[in-house]
Amino acid sequence: MSEERNKKGRLLALQQYLYHYTDENHPATTQELIDAMEKMGYIANRKTIKDDIDTLTKFDVDVITNVSRGNSFFVGERRFEMPELKLLVDAVSSSRFISAGKSENLIEKLTSMTSAYQKEQITPRIYTADRIKTDNPQLYYVVDKLIEAVQSGKKVRFQYQEYDAEKQKILRNNSEIYINSPYGCLWNDDNYYLIGYSDKWHKVVTFRIDRIIDLELLDEAAFPQPEGFTVAGYVKTSIEMYDGEEQEVELVCDNELMKLIIDKFGTRIKTERISETQFKATVNVATSKTFYAWAFHFAGQMRIAGPESVKQVYMEMAQKVLEVE
Repeated sequence: MSEERNKKGRLLALQQYLYHYTDENHPATTQELIDAMEKMGYIANRKTIKDDIDTLTKFDVDVITNVSRGNSFFVGERRFEMPELKLLVDAVSSSRFISAGKSENLIEKLTSMTSAYQKEQITPRIYTADRIKTDNPQLYYVVDKLIEAVQSGKKVRFQYQEYDAEKQKILRNNSEIYINSPYGCLWNDDNYYLIGYSDKWHKVVTFRIDRIIDLELLDEAAFPQPEGFTVAGYVKTSIEMYDGEEQEVELVCDNELMKLIIDKFGTRIKTERISETQFKATVNVATSKTFYAWAFHFAGQMRIAGPESVKQVYMEMAQKVLEVE
């Protein structure tokens, strides 16, 4: 091996070794680095190791020299810190819309960004096999095409899956083809959604991305976003991403529900104390069935005070729950 080729290869091999096999608690001595380079087929000595480390630090590789331990070395700052990696790994592991196989693949890529020793600290936290995960193999193709549609301002068409009473996958509405103008993709309540304008319903609707199949990007330009529409605003008024008529609704709540109201609608909503134990919140919300179900969840601690039409629908739904055949 020529000296020049040995030098270039050794520098990359040294960077790789330091990145994967050293950290603050596991520094490598000069001799250990020499032995590692020679094991990989490169000629090395104390001077070449020192020169190579100097070169790496000049190119912003954070190699820390631990003088107190006989000039041992380790990589300090990495692209992701350990708490950041743990957060990302947990997010991937718990996400329903990422399949178990893809979760494991992504986690392997994430944990490769740290040392082998730090990787061992993260791995025991990972549990994907028993999580409820999507089994749609087209998910990543679908996401990629939807992003392309949003960026290019084009419509898409697709079919939509659901389950029948025997837990068998079927196509919704007798294999209907849906035409949609995508405005964005959003991760909400542990599911991934397409938000876009429906040609059929002439309004903005949502679809679970993991249930979309046979997606095609069309040449037809997307329908322009309705005036005043924003993805963020749409999400803020939706409950579990179900659309409905957006209305201003008054909710009378026990004081301990304030944190939940703020979590759902933010701090800018209008609230007023109406007694020592209750407050009234005025919120803009899409009055879908899921909104009424959400409000009913807090029965006894939350009631709908207005408008009268919304109160009436809520009372009718509550009555149906109580009906006995």
